[in-house]
Amino acid sequence: MTATNTENFLSTLCQAAAAYRGKNATNPTAKEVVNALLAAEKTAKQQRLTYNFESLVGKWRLCFATGTKKARQRGGIILGNGWYVPQLVTIHISFSVTPEADFNRGGIANQVQLGAILLKLTGPTKYLGKKNILAFDFNQMCLSVFERTIYNKPIRAGKVEAEDFYSQSIGKLPFFAFFLITEDMIAARGRGGGLALWIRDDDRLNQSEAIARSIS
Repeated sequence: MTATNTENFLSTLCQAAAAYRGKNATNPTAKEVVNALLAAEKTAKQQRLTYNFESLVGKWRLCFATGTKKARQRGGIILGNGWYVPQLVTIHISFSVTPEADFNRGGIANQVQLGAILLKLTGPTKYLGKKNILAFDFNQMCLSVFERTIYNKPIRAGKVEAEDFYSQSIGKLPFFAFFLITEDMIAARGRGGGLALWIRDDDRLNQSEAIARSIS
């Protein structure tokens, strides 16, 4: 893939991220974002790009996602229509590393907030750096209202017991196959076949923006 094509899909995704943050950028259409994500995935495969787990560490806000649907012919699945996550719903995913054990092991937190209601799922992760695959499992759920915790217990939705997680094969776990990781955004295909784009939403980004404003 040429440098021009690479610049095109990065430009589209950066524009989508900026527009989602309300920075007066033109919002690319859903179709344009899907095509940009597919181009990024193709580039990662062609160039055999690899990323380390540390580059995922942080808090990311879900900006755009696609569904999937069964193909009518030959079985399998095909991408559904892509959509921007409504601003009134805040969906975050965050990753942390546990260096005392293994730099490719850590934790995941996925939280959805609607008004004063916050639902948070957490669990362990393991990362296959050569394939950019992050496997995970949720084993704890926390529900709070107006910042007051009303439920915080282990859940049975996890595929395996926490202590057995790291011995399980990837094929038995939910996972994300990441094909784009930058300082500002990450993109991946889920086990179910859908695509997702997250934008950074943590202190590192806020500090970078503050520095940029002070220089300009």
